[in-house]
Amino acid sequence: MLAAASREASKATRTRLTELAAGLPAAAGIAGVADGLFAVVRLLDGAGQLRRTLADPTTAPDSKKALLDNLLGSQLEPLPMQVLQDAVAQRWSGARDMVDGIEVLAVQARFLVSEADGSLDDVEDELFRFARIVAHDAELRAVLTDRALDADRKKALLEGLLGERVKPATLSIVSQLVLTPRGRTLEAGLEEYAALAADIRSRSVATVTSAVALDAEQQDRLSAALTRSLGRPVQVQVEVDQKVVGGLVVRVGDEIIDGSTIHRLREARRALASQ
Repeated sequence: MLAAASREASKATRTRLTELAAGLPAAAGIAGVADGLFAVVRLLDGAGQLRRTLADPTTAPDSKKALLDNLLGSQLEPLPMQVLQDAVAQRWSGARDMVDGIEVLAVQARFLVSEADGSLDDVEDELFRFARIVAHDAELRAVLTDRALDADRKKALLEGLLGERVKPATLSIVSQLVLTPRGRTLEAGLEEYAALAADIRSRSVATVTSAVALDAEQQDRLSAALTRSLGRPVQVQVEVDQKVVGGLVVRVGDEIIDGSTIHRLREARRALASQ
C-alpha cells in the first residue's frame, strides 16, 4: 500500500501520461514509453544509490533531470524520457515507491496502446487467466520464479508458452513480472495489473469463484447485478473451484461476498453451536 505522498505522485504521473496519450493519434509512441520505462525499472532495481538519489526530495528536479540526461539521454527516446523526468520530479515517500510508480506507468502505457487498438479487454482477461494458471501449477511457478534460471531461458520459456497465444502487451507485462519480480509473487503482480487494466476503463474487477463454469449470459447477469450493487461498472472474471460446492464467492478488491454452500453450512453450524 502506497503512502499518501506516493499515492498523490502516482496519480499525478498517471494522469499526465493519459493526457499525453490522448494528444497522440492512436497513442502513437506510447508503446516506446512502456519499453523504455520497463528498462529503467530493471536498471533502478539493481542500482540502489541512483534509486535513492532520484527519490530524494531534497534533490532539485533540475538536478535529477540533468542526471537522467547524462545517464540515459543517448538510450531513451524523448517520450519515455519526458515521462520518466516527470515521475522523478514528484515527491515520493521512498525510493521503492518511486520505482513501483515508474513500473505502473510502463504498464499503463501498454494498456493505453491496447485501449487504442481495441485489445484491452483481451489483455485484461489474459493476465487474469495466466495468474490463475500460475496459482494452480506449482511446477510452472517454481520455474518462472527460479533465481538460478537465467533471464534468456525464462524469456524463451515465456515465448514458447505464450508466444502467439496472447497479445503483445500481455507477453510484455508477464515478462517484466517474471524477470523483475521486485519482491512480489508472480500471481500478485498479474492480478494487480489486471485490476489496473480494469481501472483504465473505469471498471472494477470481480473475481468470482464457482463450483461450475458460468456461461456468458450468467456472467452478464452477475456483472449487471454487481454493477447495480456497487454503483460502478464491474467486469466479472470466473474461476472454477469444486471445493466451493455450490453458490459463488465474489471478491472485489478487499471485499469478499461469500455465498457458497460451504460458507452457509459453516454459518449454520456456528448458529447451532451458539444456541
